[in-house]
Amino acid sequence: MQATPTLIADVLIFEPKLFGDARGFFLESFNQKAFDAALGYEVTFVQDNHSRSARGVLRGLHYQLPPHAQGKLVRVTQGCVFDVAVDIRPASPTYGRWVGAELSDANRRQMWIPPGLAHGFLVLSESADFLYKTTAYYAPQAERSLRWDDPGLAIEWPSVGVPVVLSGKDAAAPRLDELDRPKG
Repeated sequence: MQATPTLIADVLIFEPKLFGDARGFFLESFNQKAFDAALGYEVTFVQDNHSRSARGVLRGLHYQLPPHAQGKLVRVTQGCVFDVAVDIRPASPTYGRWVGAELSDANRRQMWIPPGLAHGFLVLSESADFLYKTTAYYAPQAERSLRWDDPGLAIEWPSVGVPVVLSGKDAAAPRLDELDRPKG
């Protein structure tokens, strides 16, 4: 598994080694020892989630307040998404910055989004199956959203040829300067 840093130091892109032949392929999608070595610290995952979404669906930008803040290791097993992490940690040197990467069944990339960042994705293909491992359980009382089209963030979402589809909660999310956010 190769780990590549992004412009937000704590956010990493992982690319697994692929072994393929005429029968198909094999890859190791997760290895705790290799993952912890790449991060430089140990992480415990407690929950796996799976969503399926249609083209143009934008989920996010989501986060949970401490003590329920979640780290997420995300990947796509079918389709293609544009995945985004936004640093909302007030004391961080990259506060208010975002990174994005295309994750797909073809490139098999994964993104690590540590606790304290907001996360979201836009489906680029007809549909996408999105899997994520989390370091904390879902806690509805701690769940928050950040506005996906906040002009202060200026996220460069790709065009998908259809209108963006949002949940009511995501459509009403506050801008960065209006957030309930983690401390530190």
